[in-house]
Amino acid sequence: MSSSKNSSKTSNPPNHWFRRFFLKSVVFVAGLGLCGALLGSLALALAWPNLPDLSAMIDYKPRVPLRIYTADNVLIGEFGEERRNVLRFDEVPDVMKSAILAAEDDRFYQHSGIDWMGVARAVVANISNMSKSQGASTITMQVARNFYLSSEKTYTRKFYELLLTFKIEATLTKNEILDLYMNQIYLGHRSYGFAAAARTYFGKQLQDITLAEAAMLAGIPKAPSRLNPRYSMPRAKDRQKYVLNRMLSLGYITEQEYQDAINQPIILKSAPGTPMGGYAIHAEYVAELARRLLFTVYQDDVYSRGLNVYTTVNSKEQQTAYEAVRAGVLDYTRRARYPGPEETIDLPQGIENDPERFNEVIDQIQEKYRDSDDLMVGVVLSAAPDKVVVARSPEQIVEITNKSALKVVARGLVKNAKPPEKIERGSVVYVRDTGEYWELLNMPSVEAAFVAMRPQDGAIRALVGGFGFEEHFNRVTQAWRQPGSAFKPFIYAAALERGLTPATQVSDERFRLTAEQTGSRAWEPKNYGNDYEPMLTMRQGLYRSKNMVSIRIMQAIGPQYAQDYITRFGFDRARNPAVLPLALGAGGVTPLQLAGAYTVFANGGYRVPPYLIDRVTDSEGKVLMQARPVVAGDTSARVIDPRTAYVMYDMLRGVARQGTAARLARDLGRADVAGKTGTTNDSHDAWFAGFTPNLVGVAWMGFDQPRSLGSRETGGGASLPIWLDYMRFALEDIPVAEPGPMPDGLIRENGEFYFAEFPPGQAVARVGLPSPEEMMLNGQLPEDMQPLGSGGGNDGIGALLNQLTGGGGDNTPQDAQPARVQF
Repeated sequence: MSSSKNSSKTSNPPNHWFRRFFLKSVVFVAGLGLCGALLGSLALALAWPNLPDLSAMIDYKPRVPLRIYTADNVLIGEFGEERRNVLRFDEVPDVMKSAILAAEDDRFYQHSGIDWMGVARAVVANISNMSKSQGASTITMQVARNFYLSSEKTYTRKFYELLLTFKIEATLTKNEILDLYMNQIYLGHRSYGFAAAARTYFGKQLQDITLAEAAMLAGIPKAPSRLNPRYSMPRAKDRQKYVLNRMLSLGYITEQEYQDAINQPIILKSAPGTPMGGYAIHAEYVAELARRLLFTVYQDDVYSRGLNVYTTVNSKEQQTAYEAVRAGVLDYTRRARYPGPEETIDLPQGIENDPERFNEVIDQIQEKYRDSDDLMVGVVLSAAPDKVVVARSPEQIVEITNKSALKVVARGLVKNAKPPEKIERGSVVYVRDTGEYWELLNMPSVEAAFVAMRPQDGAIRALVGGFGFEEHFNRVTQAWRQPGSAFKPFIYAAALERGLTPATQVSDERFRLTAEQTGSRAWEPKNYGNDYEPMLTMRQGLYRSKNMVSIRIMQAIGPQYAQDYITRFGFDRARNPAVLPLALGAGGVTPLQLAGAYTVFANGGYRVPPYLIDRVTDSEGKVLMQARPVVAGDTSARVIDPRTAYVMYDMLRGVARQGTAARLARDLGRADVAGKTGTTNDSHDAWFAGFTPNLVGVAWMGFDQPRSLGSRETGGGASLPIWLDYMRFALEDIPVAEPGPMPDGLIRENGEFYFAEFPPGQAVARVGLPSPEEMMLNGQLPEDMQPLGSGGGNDGIGALLNQLTGGGGDNTPQDAQPARVQF
């Protein structure tokens, strides 16, 4: 027995089990490694063919950009590679190259795309600081990330970044990669590449910059929006000092050169033709629209042919329009309920006394929330009903103490204020310097647009497509909105040519169509304030923007006739169906389309399509394209009877004197101004369309996703001030136009106008009955409500009523739901 046990121990040594486990583990790990390698190879095989073609990266043939100018020769836009001021590698001064390598990647010429020593150094530094204080991106990785990949932080994107880094290194030389980086990197204030940045910040060619300036430029890429000297000179100087220290430690410069650079004053100056130095006015929407128009002709060649585009816009009027739109939006924002700060972050006590830590917090905030011209983002340090302290940076701290400014945000400062309205330490807010005091506002969510044009030929004088240009969505040309009562004059004009006169008596009693009569659902539009009268003249109905009057006029002339008639002004038939709600502006128009339509009233009855580009020249000044606009007076352009235009101008001047736009003539002190307010159902859209014989302007305000502006917001209150701010300047040197002679065939009797074929006694004297019960008798229109021709009545209203609202008088509530607005 004993011998057997010993024999067993000898044949099965104690470490036998461990060896078997070790061998199995090795096989398992090897298997995992093989699987990983196979998966990696498969991923590489699938991903590599999808990497971008690098040929575009090195296509740097000298090209002259597309430049856009106003009519008075002010540069407002530049598009094309030359905007980056592309330089060959050997044209970039050595001092700039050395500064870039010291700041971003001093081992650039040693590594193969990924600096593993840098990665290890960053890991150690981040672990030591317990934060992500140091990165390890190489110049090649930045090229891959910034120009070919999205900024989303996912493993897939990182994987593609690494692959693309290797592909770039395998395809391009080190000098080509550095050349690409120096010409393409974003350096703040719309400047791409160091050559463009040198002109933007110092007004110099890159070859002329000093060591101090080169170090400051090289420090910008880490945070272009916040480390550039125009945003914060102290922070730019700190970053410059870091770059100079690196250059000294790497042996790129001497101690004396270092000291000289540290002590050199930095003078900011932008060169002409740069976004900072050359765009003296805000005309971004004009420049972009001109670019798009030229692109349809020249396609991609438009960016390299050296074309110069001269628009019809006047620079001073354009800047005035921009300021008017901004002022209108900010005024509305002050009136509206304060929604609260953008967000509230956890802001540690005393962090403002630690500039480095506080800068990191400010950086994160300003990366997420961008400034909009003079509306600037900051973080609240303290808040009380009588004072709010906001930091833009450790160096720029502002106090809001003005009572009017604090009143706007008072609901966020009361003791029991609750989120999301409460303003407290850590709240992210926007501040603005009014010139007299600082104010605190939220970033406006409402939008506005304005366009002005010359009625003689349609030349656009000013165009502002929104509060800012961040989204590039031009509301003047792209936003299809309901015009509301601003559309009524076109229905009235149609009525004049059907025998109605300004003196025609029209019922203002309530109006209702049953579901059986519409074939869909009941429709009962209302006047503003539920105010109704037995009868009003057509002139009075227009002055007071009465919905019932407009509807009965539409019934009298027939919806089909009205639809046909309005197309003469340039309106789209498909967007303005032949149904009764069209009388209240329930169709769809753009601000530019509405402005073009009003020129017909301003110029005596001629349709002159709007145009923006006057001429296009090549780089040598040779005219390649010249506008030949339609001009008022051309008989082929006449679209309405001159008598109709004359009478409508007279009636719309009355609106400006004693109607819904009564402040117009008073504020401008002119007798030649005319116009019409417009407010759609539930105040979703606020309009003012006004003109003189020399200038037409249209202002609009609303939300991009339609919702109510507020029960008290109207075209007269929200949009008319924008129009007025522009016209005060634009009409300043234009003499008041006297009414022209009455056209032939127009009769004036007892202060009113009649067409010769519809003289007093023969013109339509009365439309509608005093009682709504009498209006619909057995589902039929009474005889004196029948249309004056074919195609009238309620044909088609049932099919389309669900898509249309009652449009609205000025601030008129309606039972019908608003149409879905399309852009």
